[in-house]
Amino acid sequence: MMEGLPVVVFDLGTERYGVPVEQVLAVEWVPPITPIPHTLPFIVGVVSLRGSILPVIDLRVRFGFPRSGDSQQMMVVRTGEVEVGLIVDAVQDVIRIDPDAVEPPPALAGGIEAAYLRGVLQTEHGVLVLLNLDRVLTDAEQRQVAEVQRRASGVS
Repeated sequence: MMEGLPVVVFDLGTERYGVPVEQVLAVEWVPPITPIPHTLPFIVGVVSLRGSILPVIDLRVRFGFPRSGDSQQMMVVRTGEVEVGLIVDAVQDVIRIDPDAVEPPPALAGGIEAAYLRGVLQTEHGVLVLLNLDRVLTDAEQRQVAEVQRRASGVS
């Protein structure tokens, strides 16, 4: 029997997204965020979480959606070489999916460019868009996030 790939399912607006559970380190309520000036618009600041300073990205803004005051949860994820907090509307569940049922992403899925996506999957709750966290930030953006983290941590 195939176990399936575990994914964390979350909402952004009316769309449902998933990321591999092994990249999600924690799910938290959004703590107070300290803004960092002169950064990319979607980097909303940094938070102190269990002794670490984490850059925080508003995933809505990253994908070009309007900012929402309703976003209450943050997923702490590893993407590339950095750990970041991703603000999402709501984390729903962890489910197992059949990797063979994942279809290639359309050019746009839920308004998000295919470059950010692993694929799409039809589930009993509708379409699930699987994000490729390693592509959500470009290499240059990952460097800026790492720089924000260094500056906020006082490391030069």
